[in-house]
Amino acid sequence: MPFLPRIFDFNSSSSDESTESQNPDKQQPSMILEYRIRLPMTVDEHKIARLYAISRSSKTETGGGEGIEYVENIPFTGSDEHDLPDGFNSGQFTRKKIHLSEKLPAFVRYLTPNDYLDVDEKSWNAYPYCKTDITNNFMNDDFMYRIETYHFDADDGTRENAHNLPADELKRREVIHLDIADNSLIDAQDYKPDEDPNIYKSAKTGRGPLQNGWEESCETMCVYKLVSIRFKWWGLQNRAEQILKRVTTRIFLAFFRRLHCWTDEWTDLTMEEVRQFEAETKQQLDEIRQSGAVQGTMEQ
Repeated sequence: MPFLPRIFDFNSSSSDESTESQNPDKQQPSMILEYRIRLPMTVDEHKIARLYAISRSSKTETGGGEGIEYVENIPFTGSDEHDLPDGFNSGQFTRKKIHLSEKLPAFVRYLTPNDYLDVDEKSWNAYPYCKTDITNNFMNDDFMYRIETYHFDADDGTRENAHNLPADELKRREVIHLDIADNSLIDAQDYKPDEDPNIYKSAKTGRGPLQNGWEESCETMCVYKLVSIRFKWWGLQNRAEQILKRVTTRIFLAFFRRLHCWTDEWTDLTMEEVRQFEAETKQQLDEIRQSGAVQGTMEQ
C-alpha cells in the first residue's frame, strides 16, 4: 500500500475520530440532489426500457480492464431487512463490482491505494421504487453514494416531496430538472447523433423527434432520483462532491437519452426476454472487460 499522509489515515484511533464515530450525524449525507427526468412513455414501458438500457449501457462503460462485473442477480424479499420503504418488499437484487481506476480523477488515483480503486454496487429493484448503494472499502463510512428512485405515471415533474424527506433534508435538497432533448446540457464528449432525441424518431411507436416544448405535446411519466452523497476526506470534500455531482448529471443525462433512442429495441420485449438479455450481457462483460481500450464516462 503506498504511503498516505496522516490526514488520510481513516484507521486512526485519535480521540476526535472516536468521538466522531459515535456521532449519528456522521452517517448523514452532506449533499442531497433530486433529479427529475420526464420521459415520453408509461411507467410500465419504462420497467422494460430501464432494464434493457442498463444492460446495454454496461457495455459502453466496459473495456481495457475497466468496467462492470456482475456478481449477483437474484430475486429478493423482505423490505425491513434491506431498509426499503413500506410496500416494496420484493424484487430483484443485483450486486456489481465496478472497476474504474483509470476513470477516476488523477488526484483520487494518486491518494488511494490501487487495491481500493474499485467500488461495490448493490441494487434493490422493487419497481416502481429502486435503491442503489455504492460503497468503497478504503473510505468505509466516510463515503456514501445512494440513489433512490420513484417512477410516476402522468407526471410533469412538479411533486414537491416525492421521497418524503424530513424537513431538514428537504431544506438542503437541490432539485435538478434534466430535459433529455436539451442538447445544451450534454457534454461535447458525450454527444452521439444516434443518441440524440432531437433527431430520433421511433418507427414502432411514432415518438419523436423531441423538439423544444415536447413535454407539452404528449403525456409523460417522471423519474425522481434522489442522490445522497457523503465524502469525508479532509481538504478534498467539496472538490470531490462537485465531481460526483458533475459525473452523476452526465451519466443520468446520457443514460436517459439512450433509453429513449433505443425505444424500437426494447418496446416489444417481454420481461423474460429482458432477463435473458441480462444473462447474455453478464457473460459478454467478462470478455469485454479484459480486451480493447478503456471507454465510457471518465473524469480528469
